Amino acid sequence: MLETQRVCMRFGGLAAVSDFNITLGDQEIVGLIGPNGAGKTTAFNLITGVYAPSEGKILFNGRDITGAKPHRITEAGIARTFQNIRLFHEMSVLENIMVASSLRKKPTIFEATLHLPGYRQGQREARDFALTLLESVGLADNARDNAVSLPYGKQRRLEIVRALATEPRLLLLDEPAAGMNPRESQELMDFILAIRERYGIAVFLIEHHMQVAMGICERLYVLDYGTTIAEGKPAEIRRNKKVIDAYLGVEEDA
Repeated sequence: MLETQRVCMRFGGLAAVSDFNITLGDQEIVGLIGPNGAGKTTAFNLITGVYAPSEGKILFNGRDITGAKPHRITEAGIARTFQNIRLFHEMSVLENIMVASSLRKKPTIFEATLHLPGYRQGQREARDFALTLLESVGLADNARDNAVSLPYGKQRRLEIVRALATEPRLLLLDEPAAGMNPRESQELMDFILAIRERYGIAVFLIEHHMQVAMGICERLYVLDYGTTIAEGKPAEIRRNKKVIDAYLGVEEDA
């Protein structure tokens, strides 16, 4: 489904990502881990069109999306969340979902300006779709609440649901367990597994919480200083000396 081929990203003389090669299959859950500053979020920004790579190619379902604009990549079927929650603060939970669902249900400017029957019908459909989505993930009771009034864990969940409202085939999650306690982290893991099963999507996630990364991902890639140093199943990564050195430091560093 997703493939990067020798992707590099340079900022001036600094290589933030170098020779980045990954593959991700249909309905897989794959993790990207590494120390702070390893280039993980930069890699996500390259995949989602925030940055155009200095070198290399990014393919999605066989289509070259290298350097495409973010909204075009979202239309192609890739959605994402961010390290810092980015909900629409002045909107309700329901309205946050309706905004995202408008990607697939766009009225014409003429219909929207004059509130023609086609526009009103589209709004009803978007509302029904959003309510159904919220019901499926246990947030329907919060539909009228202001988005930022929700507890932290529910805000994280809402951001994921908003991404789902674009009807993606691939969902990128940037540190979804950040700031969560153990109970919330376990609930998040169950939630990600449930949406993968329900919506048949693939998930690619960045995570510093090793219990989450090791517990939910079928494969892991490890970045250090922008370079992939390991790839494999969680049990293999846990025993990999390069990974241990990257996280804990080698004897010379000590």
